[in-house]
Amino acid sequence: MGADARGSRPALRELVREAESSLLECKVCFERFGHGHQRRPRNLPCGHVVCLACVAALAHPRTLALECPFCRRACRGCDTSDCLPVLHLLELLGPALRQAPAAARAVPCAPGPLTCRQAFGGWGTLVNPTGLALCPKTGRVAVVHDGQKRVQVFDSGGGCASQFGERGEAAQNIRYPLGVTVTSDCHVVVSDAGDRSIKVFDFEGQLKLVVGGRFALPWGVAATPQNELLVTDAEAGSLHLLEVDFPEGILRRADRMCADLCSPRGVAVSWLTRAIAVLEHPLASGGTRGGSSRVKVFSATMQFISQVDSFGLSLFFPSHITASAVTFDHQGNVIVTDTTSQAVLCLGKPEDFPGLKPLITQGVSQPVGLAYTKENALLVLDAAVHSVKVFKAD
Repeated sequence: MGADARGSRPALRELVREAESSLLECKVCFERFGHGHQRRPRNLPCGHVVCLACVAALAHPRTLALECPFCRRACRGCDTSDCLPVLHLLELLGPALRQAPAAARAVPCAPGPLTCRQAFGGWGTLVNPTGLALCPKTGRVAVVHDGQKRVQVFDSGGGCASQFGERGEAAQNIRYPLGVTVTSDCHVVVSDAGDRSIKVFDFEGQLKLVVGGRFALPWGVAATPQNELLVTDAEAGSLHLLEVDFPEGILRRADRMCADLCSPRGVAVSWLTRAIAVLEHPLASGGTRGGSSRVKVFSATMQFISQVDSFGLSLFFPSHITASAVTFDHQGNVIVTDTTSQAVLCLGKPEDFPGLKPLITQGVSQPVGLAYTKENALLVLDAAVHSVKVFKAD
């Protein structure tokens, strides 16, 4: 009998692990249910169960209207109720769950909801901004906008540090900036749709290099950990890799990494995994812009990993999603802005797509740029109020 009891222990542990992953975690945020306020399991009228935090994140802030992320049935946040069977199961399995090995409890986890703690810029300082980048070395923030000097640099506290990049038709000026990035050696790189070039400045505003004649419509630009540049060409449907000698201002190499993208715009590189995310805006069936978007993720060697589009995301989020910017957080999760629902969303890790979780559902009007600081604060460029907003976890 003792041998039978010992033999049943692995089966019991396996049963506990299966119950924990199948019944005791929220399938929206992948967090374990609990008796605490935010993690209490809530029944939707359709019978599906999500945690209270996700009910609050999915519900409209004023009307409380939401759609079940699994079956799309409409309801309101106040129509939900505690799921008593799950709460009872938590009580029954409580000791076994506490004793479960850490490896057995580990689940893919997205960051929690964020709140705005600070804003800087504003009308007059920024005019219709289009791009945002963070210097990984100094923490300074570079924003491109429609002002007389097209590049505005803020210090790590949000104060105005410098501005440069005169608007105008001259070759050294910036005509219509779309994207910006900052390299690890503090060079500011701007994609200029006006003369279809990439322009490199130092933080003093000295023009170091103009890369022209290679792009039909350069849009997104991102610096890799190796200090190379990734550039999307929205009109040609391509992604390019530039190797630049920044101190000397010399283009060493230019390669086309991918040539079959659909109107690629934003591009981002994970400094943790070296993965590359490209934000596409494909044409509708009639050849028009249908407001849809798609995120494709590749390895550092351009091997396809995964993708998710507006339709796929609509199965998990109660409104149509139009992504306008993309970045990676420090854990390798893909983060996008959504101009339709005025939100910032975490898509999860590329290999786990889709794992959608709202990060910001209020406090932004037209988010068009994203960047994470070393302190894990999320900077959001809000074009509607011409400001950079700093969001942190509660």
